[in-house]
Amino acid sequence: MIPFAKPGASDPYDVMGEAAARAALTDSGLDYSKIQQAYVGYVYGDSTSGQAALYGLGLSGVPIVNVNNNCSTGSSALWLARQAVASGTAECVIALGFEQMQRGALTAVFDDRPDAMGRLNAAMGSLQQRTDAPAAAQMFGGAGAEYAQRYGVDPALFAKISVKARRHAANNPYAVFRDLVTEDEVLNSPHIYGPLTRLQCCPPTCGAAAAVVCSAEFAARHSVSKPVRIRAQAMTTDVAGTFDDGTSMMTLVGFEMARRAANEVYEASGVDPQDLRVVELHDCFSTNEVLSYESLGLVEEGGAEKFVLAGDNTYGGRVVTNPSGGLLSKGHPLGATGLAQCTELVWQLRGEAGARQVEGDLPLALQHNLGLGGACVVTLYERAAR
Repeated sequence: MIPFAKPGASDPYDVMGEAAARAALTDSGLDYSKIQQAYVGYVYGDSTSGQAALYGLGLSGVPIVNVNNNCSTGSSALWLARQAVASGTAECVIALGFEQMQRGALTAVFDDRPDAMGRLNAAMGSLQQRTDAPAAAQMFGGAGAEYAQRYGVDPALFAKISVKARRHAANNPYAVFRDLVTEDEVLNSPHIYGPLTRLQCCPPTCGAAAAVVCSAEFAARHSVSKPVRIRAQAMTTDVAGTFDDGTSMMTLVGFEMARRAANEVYEASGVDPQDLRVVELHDCFSTNEVLSYESLGLVEEGGAEKFVLAGDNTYGGRVVTNPSGGLLSKGHPLGATGLAQCTELVWQLRGEAGARQVEGDLPLALQHNLGLGGACVVTLYERAAR
């Protein structure tokens, strides 16, 4: 990946994308001529932007597929790349994600056609009062309020997530926000919706990240060093009942999608979530990190408060969540986010995360990437035999 930046402070998307792809190829020791397919993710951009980014590496004629799945775009590209290799269609594929974002909250680009989020917004309107706050903040703020009420949690708990995110990001040279903040500073920042304040909302960000995905045989044949294996992966979307009247705000923001994807991964891999020691999860808002502890099976129902207060979500605790600083502090360039999570976990499994390195033996790592509208991708990585 490349260092993330605030809107207006980054290179254009094609320059960022090419740089991240080059970095991934350099890391693998492979030339672009070895790549047989490419899956390129971005949310805001014209069609074939993926070609614009990869053509700088060479005009090889290989298939380049452009991918858009909202905030889960990067991991959707990775999911497609893994499928291509697992099926035997290709031996070596690149997944690339980038985003050149504008300042301010996310908004729809087109106003002359049905809103892709219309069903979600309508369901939200039936559950809680609408305000002028950004729609995503209303959704995740409402879900956090529901969780706090359901389990008797002090809403100030969510502010602790932002404090942790900055503390982790302080050791990440790729992160946008590396200055420490206190719980009081988080709570006293401008109110957005429900328990959310500004410092509990991820920022619009520009950036790019990439991963080379190949078969074990290809890696051995080309002497790829320090490979990390995708042990299991699942993508889920919404099911019947998600948008029905009286549904839960937690369900609307992907809690059940994440739970189903995680359970599929655990069943396929035989791994118990209690055995995980490092996780990169989708903390687009502080509230969603708390919800995700439960949906990913890291804690029992209603157990997030105890988990956070005990420090089990950080260094010295049971499982280090978002050692990169997460979306809250590393940043959230939509198309790049899933592949940036992948990059961080690969570095962790290799022991190459520097000051962020989780101590001790680290054989497994879990990634959770969520997009409203909706899609959720959960990926389990393991350190390959050397």
